[in-house]
Amino acid sequence: MTKTDLIKEVAKKSKASQKEVEQVLNSFFETVKHTVKKEEKVAIIGFGNFEARTRAARTGVNPKTRKKMTIPEKRVPVFRPGKAFKEAVAR
Repeated sequence: MTKTDLIKEVAKKSKASQKEVEQVLNSFFETVKHTVKKEEKVAIIGFGNFEARTRAARTGVNPKTRKKMTIPEKRVPVFRPGKAFKEAVAR
């Protein structure tokens, strides 16, 4: 499902216009990005948690040259599904 498909589906189920749904979804996505960037967690009960984690530095291999290289530490976004979401998908 693409973002456009999601907008259409939510608009149909909520009986709101696609434009209104798009504005709400865009606001939601921006709020989640901004909050996680500030290293705060977004917890939606029954759905899941969005948070940032730091991936430790590690040694890797350049596949082209086969030389070892150090891959630096990096912050990455993480989504952990909630119990209700996991159960719904498992059925």
